[in-house]
Amino acid sequence: MKKYTVGVVALSLVLAGCGRSNGEVAEKAKDVDTGNATGEVAVWAIGAEGEALGAFARDFEAANPSIKVKVTPLGWDVAHDKITAAIAGDATPDITMLGSTWMGEMAKTGALDPTPGNLIDKSAFFPGAWSTVDVDGTAYGVPWYVETRAFYYRKDLAEKAGVKPPMTWEETRTFVKKLKEEGGASLGVEQNFRQGSWQEVLPLVWQAGGEIISGGKWTLDTPQTVQALKQYNSFFADKLSQTDQPTGAFPQTFVKGKVGAFYSGPWMITGLEKEGGEGFGEKFGVAAYPKGPADGASLIGGSDMVVFKSSKNREAAWKFLQWLTDAKVQATWYAKVSALPSVEAAWQDPALTADERVKVFGEQLKEAKAVPAVPTWEQVAKVMETEIEKLALGKQTAEETAKAIQTQAETIGTGV
Repeated sequence: MKKYTVGVVALSLVLAGCGRSNGEVAEKAKDVDTGNATGEVAVWAIGAEGEALGAFARDFEAANPSIKVKVTPLGWDVAHDKITAAIAGDATPDITMLGSTWMGEMAKTGALDPTPGNLIDKSAFFPGAWSTVDVDGTAYGVPWYVETRAFYYRKDLAEKAGVKPPMTWEETRTFVKKLKEEGGASLGVEQNFRQGSWQEVLPLVWQAGGEIISGGKWTLDTPQTVQALKQYNSFFADKLSQTDQPTGAFPQTFVKGKVGAFYSGPWMITGLEKEGGEGFGEKFGVAAYPKGPADGASLIGGSDMVVFKSSKNREAAWKFLQWLTDAKVQATWYAKVSALPSVEAAWQDPALTADERVKVFGEQLKEAKAVPAVPTWEQVAKVMETEIEKLALGKQTAEETAKAIQTQAETIGTGV
């Protein structure tokens, strides 16, 4: 996620007035009775999903004629600031969509309504998805759709090189080396080393057995983090990844066979088929993250839906979110906008089982983990990006990178 200066300032004012103290117990959710829910529900939703939700909600209105849903689409570039300003000015809608990495800072304001346990069943969701709405033991809202990463590769180049998709870190190095030396790729694997690079390194930390926070403190300078950084950087050191690729060259470099593999989310399936044209879908495959010393964990992202405490139509708002997280509704939503369901049962629907590549993401979600739900995560992520870039460019070692990230993270704090 991006950082927004104005939003940070607005949020700091809110935090000063209504944040929970370190010693305060978890908030208790109030049950909600949706049997007689009526009225208009104002919803702010972001990006392409926000543009599509208004029309999609007509099915809910048809089944619940006493409730009207009014959706206001927001751009990702303005959403964070608009939401924090609305909280500061006590001018929030009934519901808003949040990027999952924003949950910690938004919950800290005290403006979000805890999730009613009598209406929403946490066991229906992927554990990693539910953890995005759990802040200090209290759930706020629901996971709406999810994203995670997997390993994309050129099947034709792998066949030419005589290798199968890797299952371990060591096999990954061999695999991408073969794609370059025998498969005909100029680069074995595309790796991000600037904005968003933390999303590639974080799974490696977990796969090495490391954690990001433990006991309320940052744990970013550990042997496991160093091991993860060395694994990530080994591809640059061995010239299997490069830092001098022209901006905007990818994904055409993958389509043309110049890049043999990369890590990304499910949205790349349709993107690559469009970029590559007819028949290209048969040339690439998707595999689960290769396992590290501990496991094959991936990063879970996506978006959550929350209800504000100031909502004038709390019952109707929660009824709408209950509907949005119904397994059949989630499968229908995926068919319309390709947003992966956060509810496990939705993955039994033919819309998600027909494509083997999509099924990989469903399996990967079982091991996916979320970033720490703390108010300062966005700041720490930016620090990680800066230091990871120095590592990839050969300006510092893995040990120096881990130490620099930890030192700055401790200065920033967790905000809890």
